[in-house]
Amino acid sequence: MLTFKNRTALVTGAGRGIGKAIAETLAGQGVTVVCVSKSADSCGAVAAAITAAGGKAKALAVDVADGAAVAKAAEQLLAEFPAIDILVNNAGITRDGLLFRMSAEDWDSVIATNLSSCFHWTKHLARPMTRARWGRIVNMASVSGIMGNAGQANYSAAKAGMIGLTKTLAREFASRSITVNAVAPGFIKTDMTTEFVNNAEVSAKILEAVPLRRFGEAADIANLTAFLCSEEAGYITGQVFSVDGGMAM
Repeated sequence: MLTFKNRTALVTGAGRGIGKAIAETLAGQGVTVVCVSKSADSCGAVAAAITAAGGKAKALAVDVADGAAVAKAAEQLLAEFPAIDILVNNAGITRDGLLFRMSAEDWDSVIATNLSSCFHWTKHLARPMTRARWGRIVNMASVSGIMGNAGQANYSAAKAGMIGLTKTLAREFASRSITVNAVAPGFIKTDMTTEFVNNAEVSAKILEAVPLRRFGEAADIANLTAFLCSEEAGYITGQVFSVDGGMAM
């Protein structure tokens, strides 16, 4: 067991995939988890399952791309909890396409959901962390933000932006004992990757670039994230951890 002292966490994109695994893993460590997703049904189902298993969780349906909605949700949460001690910015979407075929809407929606949401949540939830002189922020980047990926100019730019944001906030918040780190998943088996994971020809080609020759599991990301949110990770900040089977080494 990792060490958590009556902590409350907010996990965005918690209705499925990596976010769901992170929410469940933190709850299993005794953390109270606010499960956020755009869909009330999906985050509600995750929160209900955590509660049924003996954990503490609540659901909150928010479109993280809407800065005003995030500000309102944060205000409501801080009226209910003294602080959100742990923030995991995991929500993300893809709108893939080569640059010349990418619409401005596809660019804007990915930047807003994947990158701007991190700015809004952090801005509205980090101040109580600074007063408490304790906090953990983990931003879910991607190997695409490190290496780039053809057909994902919007996604790669957003994830690279998250890495820059992570390193800057780590410097800004360090004096208040708030750590800020990023996790960069590679090819993880989730709903987002089902299409190529289940295609034998496509998956074989992808795995040629993965030294471990397999796709990762959501638990691989959740376990590292939980560690970075714990007391044990108090001397780690401003770092980007690739969990990619060796792709970006």
